[in-house]
This record gives sequence, C-alpha cells and structure tokens, in this order.
Amino acid sequence: MRTLRILLISPPTDSAIKRTLGVSGPPLGLAYLASVVREEGHEVRIADSLTEDYTFDDLRKVIKSYYPDVVGITATTSMIPDAYTAAAITKEIDPEITVIMGGPHVTFVPDLTFQECPHVDVIVRGEGEEVLRHLLMVLQGRKDLKEVRGISYLKDGVVRHNPPMPLIDDLDSIPIPAYDLLPMDKYRVGRLRFGVIMTSRGCPFQCIFCSSSLLFGKTWRGHSPRRVLQEIRILYDDFKAREIEFLDDTFTLNRRRAREITDKIAEEGLDISWSASSRVNTFDAETGRCMRRAGCHTVYFGIESGSQRTLDFIGKGITLQQAIDAVRTAKKVKLSPLGSFIIGFPHETKEDVKRTISFSKRVGVDMAQFTVATPYPGTKLWDLALRKNLLLTRNWRKFTTLNVVMRSFHLTARQIQRFLGWAYISFYLRPKIVLTDIVKNKGFILKKALPAAISYLLRRSD
Repeated sequence: MRTLRILLISPPTDSAIKRTLGVSGPPLGLAYLASVVREEGHEVRIADSLTEDYTFDDLRKVIKSYYPDVVGITATTSMIPDAYTAAAITKEIDPEITVIMGGPHVTFVPDLTFQECPHVDVIVRGEGEEVLRHLLMVLQGRKDLKEVRGISYLKDGVVRHNPPMPLIDDLDSIPIPAYDLLPMDKYRVGRLRFGVIMTSRGCPFQCIFCSSSLLFGKTWRGHSPRRVLQEIRILYDDFKAREIEFLDDTFTLNRRRAREITDKIAEEGLDISWSASSRVNTFDAETGRCMRRAGCHTVYFGIESGSQRTLDFIGKGITLQQAIDAVRTAKKVKLSPLGSFIIGFPHETKEDVKRTISFSKRVGVDMAQFTVATPYPGTKLWDLALRKNLLLTRNWRKFTTLNVVMRSFHLTARQIQRFLGWAYISFYLRPKIVLTDIVKNKGFILKKALPAAISYLLRRSD
C-alpha cells in the first residue's frame, strides 16, 4: 500500500492570550491524530502556527516544502476564517491535495462550513482518531467515503452526512500523543517548560454554553492511572516539562481515580507543578490534599455567576453556597482557587451582572477569569440565540468570549463590554490582590497582564 504524507495544521491566528501573556499551549488534538497516522504507517508533520509565529506566507512555504497528500486543519470558532485561508492556500498549491477539517466549530455546522469554504473536501465531526484511521484507508483505495462514519462531504453538489462514529470506550487504546512533532521547547511558563495532558473525555453535565460535552460526548471516559503516569513521564523525562496543565473538563469527576493518579505522581517523586479543573460539587478536602501533595498548585472552578437565577438558567447544577464551600476547602488544603465567571446571558439585568462581579470577590478565589456569554455553534445557547434572533454578528473572529456577539434583553452590547472591563479592574486592583501579585508574581498581573487585558477590552467597547 502507498505510504501517505499527512500535514496537520493549527493555522496562523490572533490570540488574545498570547498577545497578553506571551504564551500558547500545545495543540494536543493534533498530536493525538499524528500518533494515529504513525500507527497506520504513514508520514506526518504538525504545523503549530501560533507557537511558531507563522504567517500565512510561512505556512505556504511549509506546505510547498513538505508537499503532503493530505492536509488536516483544526480550528475553534474564532479561528475558522484562518482555517479557511489555510485550506485555500493548500488548494492553490495543488488542487489534488485532500483537505480535511475538524474541531468543535465544523462538527456542529458542517453545511455552513461547506458554504463558506469551497476548499474543504471532508469534515470530521466529533472525536477524530478513529475517523481519521478510516479516512486513511479511503485515501489508499481500501474503503469508500460512504463507509466512513463521523464525516460530512460533498457529493454531486450535495452535502452528505454519514452516521456518527461511536465514541472510543477504551482511551488507553489511543496511542500516546506525538509530542515530539510539536515545538516542545517553545511552550513555557516563565522559565519552566510547559506540557499538557488530557486524562479523560466527556462530560455528563448540561451547561448551555459548553460545546465540549457535545464534542466528546456526555459519557465520561478516563485513561487508566498507569497510562496517565506514562504520559507524564514522557513529558518530564523526554521534554523536561516541569509545569503541566491537565485539560480534562473535570479532573475530579471520579474522585477515587483522581486520587489514584495523584498518589502515583507523589510515589514517583516527580518534581512537577500542575493545575487542573474541577467543579465545586465534585471537590473535597481529601482529593484536594492528594492533589497538593502531588504538586498541584491551582484548581480551576467554573463558578460562572453570582446569581442563583442565572446558574439555574444555564443548567450549571450548583449553588452559590457550594462555590463558597469548595473555594474555602481548596484554600484550606493550600491550593490556589481560580474562578471563571461569565456575564451577558440574555436574561441578565444590571443587577445580575453586578452580583456576579461582587460574588467573584466575596467567594474568595485568588484569581478570576471573566468572559462574555458566547453562543458557540452546537450549544443550547446557540439554539436559543437562533430561536430568539439574538445573534449580533456571524463574524466568527468575534467569537472569542471577549466580544459581545449576542443581544441581551436588558443590556446593550456596550454596557456588557464595559462591565467586562470593570470586572477585571474591580477584582485585581484590590489591595490584597495587588500585594499578593507583587510578592508572588513580581507584579506581573498588575504591570503587564491586567493593563494589556483592559486595553484589549476597552478597544472593543468603543
């Protein structure tokens, strides 16, 4: 069988995080796909354009020099125009190159994607590893497109949607991500080399703004603790990563398993620091102590709102008191709690938003992330926005969670944008937070991150 040459691309794009903090994270999804390509015996390369600071001219040179049979492009909603450009460049170089596109955006609006970008041959919907494995067989002439589950494609001018691919039950069956194909020396937090790992997939909760559970399914699936330690060891030994972010939606969903993983990290004596996400109703002191003992420094809580009415509206399934208790517990076991908060849901009034900003300070988190409610394709919030005619724009570049793209019943877009800026100012310019930042971070938040963030937000409110 002919050996194929595959190029997997994260396209050049604008990133508020990189512009503000100077960091970017590894495109772990592409590394998983690359490992599957290798396992099938083909050649593969990854172009992480954001980290490599590629322009589209640079990307054109990469494509020309590698001259792949297949280009696979991933993109979130705000990146999708850049993914379209990457597809156009590919077809400009050679119309015979097969262009495959995947990721959360195209998964939920495949018909619209084909309308907006005529350069895409196949769309992969949802979890991609097994779908790609079968597509490689098609490209070798061993299978027909109509036999591949989990894809959409054009045939005779009509978009065909094949049935979904079943979720992968045994995550350990997926080969270890091809970290060696990423510019691992360029992922850094300060002086520390930085790595990412995903120990589980799927989320059973019903938050109306989240597409992750739709992409990876509502059935939670986890790697074995043994496999997790194997990946951590690779990051630690082979790539000298000393800071690791666990990308699970909820690392503590299965608390017994989470403790097994942290116990193994501690037993190995690995000198790593790390962070992970939790929910306020899946966190307890025992689990927190195990995490801290294993090197965890920060736990992310999706608190989202200071209004119980809003929490109920968005299907969060938590109470304000649970948030207070979880944050208190995290601090008790010497973990730093970071809370995420969202403003601008359609029903919210000024009072609701003010409650959220006030609660962000009262709940006791050390750090806060504020974003604007954004109706991403596929979510219940997207369905609501379409049903109520709430979308202000379909300029996908604005779907960053920092721009107002959805009409409110009570607030103007300008008011929401101003509230977002005020949330950051009022949270981070408190004396206690300023002093902690100076002592722990040498004033990084005060001198660099906050001014850059506020400048970025205020430019969008003009």
